[in-house]
Amino acid sequence: MQIAKNAAVTFHYTLTDEDGQVVDSSAGREPLGYLHGHGHIVPGLEKQMEGRQAGDKFDAHVAPEEGYGVRHEELVQEVPREAFQGVADIQPGMQFQGHGPQGVINVTVTKVEDDKVHIDGNHPLAGKPLHFAIEVTGVREASEEELSHGHVHGAGGHHH
Repeated sequence: MQIAKNAAVTFHYTLTDEDGQVVDSSAGREPLGYLHGHGHIVPGLEKQMEGRQAGDKFDAHVAPEEGYGVRHEELVQEVPREAFQGVADIQPGMQFQGHGPQGVINVTVTKVEDDKVHIDGNHPLAGKPLHFAIEVTGVREASEEELSHGHVHGAGGHHH
């Protein structure tokens, strides 16, 4: 069976950056499971999964626009330390949830200076090309229950 809309797919992946450094990998874990055509993985990878079948191994290169998006400099801000009430030791790399015009936003602390904290609301991989090594491990028709729940059940998917 080939990967198409509403297929339940499992795959192993290794994601590397432009320098070949591993950013994320399913190695040593269950393969990742998702419903194809439902936006559960980055669009550029989902497009390249289309038509593949179990056993296929391939490299997928995804531009930022079809990955985690381009960087938006307006999401990089300097805020007063008092905005982090209850956090005594703010360090670069810490992540927090904040509220922006579009609702909840995740931010990463990039720098701390005296009474100012520099934050970045971009996804850490925004603006970066993504390089995936993919091995498709399973393709099957999704069950009615999976389709109604919006996710794959079982190994590599959601467990109720």
